[in-house]
Amino acid sequence: MTQDYPKGADMKRPAARPTKSGRPAGSGQPPTSARRRTLGGVARATATALAVLAAGAVPLDGAAQWRNRYPLVEGYGHHVYLEGYELPVLTAGPMDPAPGPDGRRLAFSARGWIWVMELESGVARRLTISGGMDFRPTWRPDGGRIAFVRDDGADTHIVIADARSGAELAIIDTPALDLDPAWQPDADVVFHTSGQAGTLDVWATDMATGDARRVTSDAGIEMRPQPLPGGTDFLVLAKRGGDWVELRTADGARPLVSGSIASMARPALHPDGRSFALNWPGPDGWELRLHDLARPGAPVRLFAEDAPPLTPAWSPDGQWIYFAQADEQERTRLRRVPRAGGPAEDVHVRAWDWGPGAAMSRLRVQTRIVGEEGLAPARLNVVDGVGHPALPDMGAPHFDGANGRVFFYSPGLVEVTVPAGHVQVSAVQGLATPEASVGVAVVAGEVAEVTLDLVPVWDADRAGWVSGDHHFHLNYGGPYDLSPEDMLLKMRGEDLDMATPLLANLHNRYEDQDLWGWETPGGPPLIRFGQEVRSHFLGHVGLLDVPGLHWPWVWGPGYEAYGADDRSNAEVLSFAQRNGGMGYYVHPVAVPDPFSGEGRGRVPVELVADAVLGHVDALEILCLWSSFEGTAALWHRLLNLGLTVAPSAGTDVMLNLYRTMALGTTRVYVQTGGAADWPAYMDGLRQGRSFVTNGPFVDFRVEGESEAAAGPGDVVEQGRARWSLEVASATPVSDVDVLVNGQVVWSGPGLDAPGGRTHEGVVELPSGGWIAARAHGGETRWPSMDTSPYAHTAPVWIGERRSTDPVARRTAARELLEVLTASRARLEAGYAGTPIPNLTAVFDQARVRLEALAETR
Repeated sequence: MTQDYPKGADMKRPAARPTKSGRPAGSGQPPTSARRRTLGGVARATATALAVLAAGAVPLDGAAQWRNRYPLVEGYGHHVYLEGYELPVLTAGPMDPAPGPDGRRLAFSARGWIWVMELESGVARRLTISGGMDFRPTWRPDGGRIAFVRDDGADTHIVIADARSGAELAIIDTPALDLDPAWQPDADVVFHTSGQAGTLDVWATDMATGDARRVTSDAGIEMRPQPLPGGTDFLVLAKRGGDWVELRTADGARPLVSGSIASMARPALHPDGRSFALNWPGPDGWELRLHDLARPGAPVRLFAEDAPPLTPAWSPDGQWIYFAQADEQERTRLRRVPRAGGPAEDVHVRAWDWGPGAAMSRLRVQTRIVGEEGLAPARLNVVDGVGHPALPDMGAPHFDGANGRVFFYSPGLVEVTVPAGHVQVSAVQGLATPEASVGVAVVAGEVAEVTLDLVPVWDADRAGWVSGDHHFHLNYGGPYDLSPEDMLLKMRGEDLDMATPLLANLHNRYEDQDLWGWETPGGPPLIRFGQEVRSHFLGHVGLLDVPGLHWPWVWGPGYEAYGADDRSNAEVLSFAQRNGGMGYYVHPVAVPDPFSGEGRGRVPVELVADAVLGHVDALEILCLWSSFEGTAALWHRLLNLGLTVAPSAGTDVMLNLYRTMALGTTRVYVQTGGAADWPAYMDGLRQGRSFVTNGPFVDFRVEGESEAAAGPGDVVEQGRARWSLEVASATPVSDVDVLVNGQVVWSGPGLDAPGGRTHEGVVELPSGGWIAARAHGGETRWPSMDTSPYAHTAPVWIGERRSTDPVARRTAARELLEVLTASRARLEAGYAGTPIPNLTAVFDQARVRLEALAETR
């Protein structure tokens, strides 16, 4: 017998529920009118059926973007990791398998809905039809109810539905994240994770009364609680300075398995409560293990492959472990392995039943660049009439946390399955095309077609610029095992020419080491691997164009074995310089003002010392993890010392995650005269013939009285000079500035709509220093994914490279001395009395240099 659930303090009846941004889940921002690269014209969108351009956008608050789109969890240092590793993953294929109590049915998530499959027939029937995205189903022990997680693109909650009809009976919803439901075996109680008390804790909700009680209150987070039979004990995945599988009893927590950054790990309790399966990173890739609950230290390895076995779950008879796994086309599939071990076998979905009255169709989407022949690769967002995202059958989709949109890439032609009715299709290519969006009336059973014409506001190729993203990671703890070739479509869809994915560590594991030396044979796009060396305490350093890896990759307080190493980042940077490569600090400054009392403590410990001593070739001015205002402020002071630190940019995205921004959404453009090869590009990057951007394009020229126009990286004579600044952008940008030695000498309006304009003026240049331009301010919308529009040119030097203005040099030296002093104090506190003469010598040398510059008259 089933029962209706009463309304309780933490349960609500289902209702139409908009997202926190006011838009349906997955819908994103519709476009404003688009402009052609000639800075006139309008983008066109054509369809075989209805074609409607959408209305104006509703922007998000800049504080709720990359780091914390979803409700914050206390004590979690990088919220993007929590969102990437702990929140559900949208896939076109099956995910989150949950065998039914009767042994005949299997629930799972696919395309953001819950499905129930009859195992004998292989027919999967869609259970849910909401505009939200539904994940992680779990059965009530009698088989009559299914609880699952619903994600609206800004928050998650738990829905209880009838397992046959899909009727939604109750919702567990708080203002915080609510995740991972699991029924108590012998009671109508749902254990789940909730952030309502600040951290992600285990809660238990009595479904008969609606009463909810907090079960755990430890620091850190607890995920995937699984109650044991016959009592209140439960298994849980805990993350507190490491990843732990714990058994929680009335006497407290008993650790069973521990490790570091086990991102996709999810324990699965055997029905008898005496053992558990666990997917866990091992020396040969991801493993599926069997642990005895009483003696968990000697597991049996059941399965090991590069692609992780995801979200394992037991059959009710305890003989099979079901899991999902992505194949080489990033399609997830159902698999299972016997409890006794042996080869894994596929569990095929033979047919998809969309439900009674559901009329589905196929939509064929083409994308083109106006003025070019053939179809063009693009980034797409497709949503149905209630805002539910649609996906292609192959390839990994992603979730854009800045705009709240699901996106995927098309080579120019792609098909997706959609419900009949209204479907909205949006497309961009890279940063230069305003979003083209079209509404299509799809007829049941027919193949609809739509073509979107993209009109760039700027032509980088024609102007001789080549683009690059110099900080991201191919595989970094996500559900897919990507190959380098998987980057190519993403780069083409983002109109990105050069990419240097950085090999990096996941604590004591070194990702993708076997790919070192791999690069594209032709191109563009061109790919060449670099390395990120992470002495976390001293600051992260990127290496480009080096002949080999630097060892060690990690050291300093907090690391095993190398925790007390007296080793400096200067060693790593000198390694790059000796070998003809580039060494640079990545995501350097996280606050807008690095010279405030708080800000001085947020600059990487060794950055100022290394830069002052000439070890730093470049600085990552733009990165989705850091503050471009704060980083640029620090960079200006380094330039004022006469240091030729080139600007660089990188997204720092993890490409095998679902929740990650697009590759190249922060990038650098290098003037090569049109040569798209590594020698020309790297030379231009080193020389600073460049600008960095997350959206706007800035082409800056300065011309003295008796010389030709100079661009970034060049030299102009002192005195009266004319300047010109061409600005183009696919989205509005508020302001443009011209700066001399870090001070604004001219400001003007940006763009209130996609397009471009040219500014000109005259400036009196001092005897030394630099002049540059920037564009900044406005709302984030596609194609951008950063907090707000920003672009900054490299400096044009006055008189000669490394020249300085005495007043600006003296002021910069004094400000940097304050940062160096704060960094030295952090260094000594971090190493806590450990002798570090090599490190302190670097700081002593930098102090002598800065003191001399600060006192120069």
